[in-house]
Amino acid sequence: MEKLLLLLVIVLAVVGIAQIAKVYQVSSELQKRREEDISPTSNKVNANLWLLFMIAFFGFFIWQFIAYGDMLLPVAASEHGAAVDQLFNVNWIILITVFFIVNFLLFFFSWKYVHSKNRKAYYFAHNNKLELVWTVIPSIALAFLIIYGLNVWNTVMADPADDALRVQLYAKQFDWTARYPGEDGKMGESDYLLITSQNPLGLITNETIETRVQELRDGITKTENKLATEIMPDDQAAELEDRIGSYKRQIAKILNFKKSKKDFSTAYDDIIVKGEFHLPIRRDVAFEINSRDVIHSAYMPHFRAQMNAVPGMTTRFSYKPTITTDSMRTVMDDAEFNYILLCNKVCGSAHYNMQMNIIVESEEQFEQWLSEQDPFVEPESLEATEESEEDNVEEDGPLAEKN
Repeated sequence: MEKLLLLLVIVLAVVGIAQIAKVYQVSSELQKRREEDISPTSNKVNANLWLLFMIAFFGFFIWQFIAYGDMLLPVAASEHGAAVDQLFNVNWIILITVFFIVNFLLFFFSWKYVHSKNRKAYYFAHNNKLELVWTVIPSIALAFLIIYGLNVWNTVMADPADDALRVQLYAKQFDWTARYPGEDGKMGESDYLLITSQNPLGLITNETIETRVQELRDGITKTENKLATEIMPDDQAAELEDRIGSYKRQIAKILNFKKSKKDFSTAYDDIIVKGEFHLPIRRDVAFEINSRDVIHSAYMPHFRAQMNAVPGMTTRFSYKPTITTDSMRTVMDDAEFNYILLCNKVCGSAHYNMQMNIIVESEEQFEQWLSEQDPFVEPESLEATEESEEDNVEEDGPLAEKN
């Protein structure tokens, strides 16, 4: 019923406008006035309306700025955030100044130079001085903003301190995972070939190599049995044969990790966390950002930090937190407040929910929290693995035999 009434109102409004236009046309014909002829009274009314609109327009803009100005950016909580905010404010000052000057001249001239039959427009074809002014002044303003912006950018993107805390942020649809180096201070190597449900970051260790190789060999056996026992179309059989070939190529690449004789023990004590991650206050944090599937973007608004997460490469960003979570809760007057890591690229249907809390705390609190987290490989299981390896006559014997 409501939709029907709304439709009737729209139809009546269209009919009313059409009738008014028809009355105006008939009136013009009776007065023998051309449609394009505008009376001095109408010109004056329109000129005054332009002036009233300018006042209302500027008033509305100022009201919006006062009412919503504090929603532009949250409180900066990183060392470089103050410089970024200052650059942002300088841009706003220049833009708003130009906005008021240009729009004032536009509306004021429309009011002041209303059409008059006693005034003839001055033909002004060219003026070198005027063109020089409106070319040089914007060029100087833009050069200032570019140089200022590059200076801030170089400061923000400067190399972190040598003692910076390293944190990996790993993105996939639709969540984040954070990883810290363990007591050895080194981040273990990883590779996408070793990604499994138990090893979501693909960390390389002797155990993950053997586990992944065994999984792939089981996949080969299962696929070969299916080819041998089932009747299927040629295209489906060819697909399964391609899958076996893919499994074998993956096994060959994974076994190359062992042949390289690298030390993969650095990954054993790496700490992997989900849901939230912690940072110490006033210490450089160097982020290494990766993606498993599509382009994501690590966005931490309070820290003025944003960097794309690109599949197949590592991007980096660093900053120094300056306000703890507890202090910011007092500033925001919100006991439930948390800093947040968001994805700032539309990466799929659940993009809106791809987020992770960030807790900033004292160095002592951070170290206490970190010590309570489980390493990638528990010490007990690591000892058991080392004992089983000692029982083998030849290193990598099981893998070499099966290969």
